[in-house]
Amino acid sequence: MATDPLVALIANAWAVQFDFDGPICDVFAGRDAAGVACELAEIVARQAPDLAQQAKETDDFMEVHRLSLRGGTTLLAAVEGALTAAEVEAVGIAGPPIPGAVHALRAAHSTGRRVAIVSNNSAECVKVFLALHGLEEFVHEVVGRPELNPTLMKPSAHPLLFASAALGVAPKHSVLVGDSVTDVEAAKAAGMGVIGFANKAPKRITLPAAGADAVVASMEALANALARHSPCRSEAP
Repeated sequence: MATDPLVALIANAWAVQFDFDGPICDVFAGRDAAGVACELAEIVARQAPDLAQQAKETDDFMEVHRLSLRGGTTLLAAVEGALTAAEVEAVGIAGPPIPGAVHALRAAHSTGRRVAIVSNNSAECVKVFLALHGLEEFVHEVVGRPELNPTLMKPSAHPLLFASAALGVAPKHSVLVGDSVTDVEAAKAAGMGVIGFANKAPKRITLPAAGADAVVASMEALANALARHSPCRSEAP
């Protein structure tokens, strides 16, 4: 009988790394994300006029952040600082965790797994959200956006490998839970299994197509799988 891909991943996972925006929190549920992109684009326009048009053509604040690297360290620091401040404000009004997320964090932790949150959002905003909702005890490591180095954000494998080292669990015994193609790409580059969180219908197609090893439609489904299947420790970590 064929093994359920989700069960196979869970049984092998001694560590679970969660993306933040999507699986755990809807970061900009209470703020206009496109408005944040505009605010960052204005910073770019003031300090690097030659990048102004390109910055104002996107409503993706992460793309503005990446673009600011081309304007030098001073501009990058200004944009990154403003983005972090916006994220910290946003998580304070984002509302409760994604349904099932608390259960998933608790299930991963209670079954003896090491748990990390690895995000392209700032570590500061992740920590604020965890504290606000009393979730710090379930998370061993928080790895946020690499400081002043957007090239190391996912889809780079760097943050996942950094988290693996911090958790003391090899990538082959780790799994990432993410809701984007860049999450899948980063996990594959790191040599990790990846569970796609298809919180929107199109992701049921895009995540498997990108290489997700399993896909769940709800965090509650993931939580139940984690609770039912403790990691198999037939060999040393």
